[in-house]
Amino acid sequence: MSEESRAEVLARLPLRDDLRGRTPYGAPQLEVPVRLNTNENSHDVPGEVVQAILDAVRQQARHLNRYPDREFTGLREDLANYLGHDLEAEQVWAANGSNEVLQQLLQAFAGAGRTVLGFTPSYSMHPIISTGTGATWVDGRRGLDGQAADDPHQFDLHIDETVEQIRVHRPHVTFLCSPNNPTGTALDLALVEAAYAATDGILIVDEAYHEFARSGTPSALSLLPGRERLIVSRTMSKAFALAGVRLGYMAAHPAVTDAIRLVRLPYHLSSLTQAAAQAALWHSDVLLDTVETIKSERDRIVASVTELGLKPAPSDANFVLIGGFDDEKAVWRSLLSRGVLIRDVGLAGFLRVTAGTPAENTKFLDALADSLLDAPVAV
Repeated sequence: MSEESRAEVLARLPLRDDLRGRTPYGAPQLEVPVRLNTNENSHDVPGEVVQAILDAVRQQARHLNRYPDREFTGLREDLANYLGHDLEAEQVWAANGSNEVLQQLLQAFAGAGRTVLGFTPSYSMHPIISTGTGATWVDGRRGLDGQAADDPHQFDLHIDETVEQIRVHRPHVTFLCSPNNPTGTALDLALVEAAYAATDGILIVDEAYHEFARSGTPSALSLLPGRERLIVSRTMSKAFALAGVRLGYMAAHPAVTDAIRLVRLPYHLSSLTQAAAQAALWHSDVLLDTVETIKSERDRIVASVTELGLKPAPSDANFVLIGGFDDEKAVWRSLLSRGVLIRDVGLAGFLRVTAGTPAENTKFLDALADSLLDAPVAV
């Protein structure tokens, strides 16, 4: 069947009007030697953890004739213990990736006739999930007037401007990312506090990359006491190197988990997913050993691209947003021709690269230096 005929059939289907003309999420999945475009942890799961996961899954396999624990109680207890901050299991929720957690939250607190505010550039799934639940997405502004086009700080959030936009749009749900994707920058908790005080709606702080933050960077988890509309989401896909498991989670007031139960599908977390995630949490110290290596490599990338005349954003994540390209698309193509895949995030003059293994990063930096000879940096 041709792509054209599929498009014609899609045009005839009774698709929701607000979904027509939209494109799905899709980072390129190309078979190249060095893939640094999706912010995965490039280190394989350690053998010790692989064995623990296999043992846990094997135990559950005998009982796959039964539905899983609908409340995934053991997993929630382990997640609460990992997060600390005196959290209890009843404050924690999990689903198949943090995207499903966010979808459930928007099903409960957004939807048709309600608005969701986010500050772009940020995680591209936030508007997609919002629209998918029927909510109206509002693009918030970052930076300050008069900043240079190649200045990575143009993507920073500022308290006064953030609060003003929340008060103007009065969203039912507001998204903040810390560290932000694609910029990698973490938020000062004063901004989170101010944003929460400015809204009567739900405030979600997406902390998918928090484990990679520089030393001393606080988590919004510390702000949960006394704030019943604050939610902090996390994932095991990044620092835990378990992107293939698909386990995301969040912490909030227990009443928030009660709200999610109204929209979640029954038995949404399989027994095998629960077993694999718990086995990983029991070995979190081993899994997180790679985090310091990744942070060191991230900082190496920042220093190296600066020496090449580029302008990287300060990063608290496992990736770096690099500015200063005169033609970022030409550089992206040049890198790909050299076997290196990074991410064009749609920002003029910028590209984003995941901090991979030391060997992968060396190949990227060498390929970048060569590519800049073909497509010089902006002047």
